[in-house]
Amino acid sequence: GLVIDGRTLNVIFQGGLEEKFLVLTKHCRSVLCCRSTPLQKSMVVKLVRQQLKVMTLSIGDGANDVSMIQAADVGIGISGQEGMQAVMASDFAISRFKHLKKLLLVHGHWCYARLAKMVIYFFYKNVSYVNVLFWYQFFCGFSGSTMIDYWQMIFFNLFFTSMPPLLFGVLDRDVSAETLLGLPELYKNGQ
Repeated sequence: GLVIDGRTLNVIFQGGLEEKFLVLTKHCRSVLCCRSTPLQKSMVVKLVRQQLKVMTLSIGDGANDVSMIQAADVGIGISGQEGMQAVMASDFAISRFKHLKKLLLVHGHWCYARLAKMVIYFFYKNVSYVNVLFWYQFFCGFSGSTMIDYWQMIFFNLFFTSMPPLLFGVLDRDVSAETLLGLPELYKNGQ
């Protein structure tokens, strides 16, 4: 692991040593930045995002973490002793750090799987609807007449095909929470 303080980060950013810093951090399993300013925290996140072309996640619990949370792709705020500024600036809020594992491994996997299935569903739904209209034009000799009334076209997305997304959102769980917590490598397989 690598532990680096705010003074050292200042030397890295002012001296143009960002590339060497990233090469060093690639060889570490974990990097811990301590005693750093809010600006330095956000600069580290931006450096990792831009240079390594990866998705970043920032976790913070106070007002000094707001810029870091906003610079990351996904921000998680922990509500607690230092106030609610981090929670208000974050994408997700948790009450304790111990809930992070369940948020990422369980709810992250379920959300990813649901979104993948819903994209396929929306393509199927829209292709089938357009297919009906396309073949109707051959039937009516390309006269431009409408096959479906205007109110039915509105209700198609609003009422007729809205039940599957609601059911998927509430009920779909491809793997149980216990299995996802027991086998963290399933998160990577889903991607």
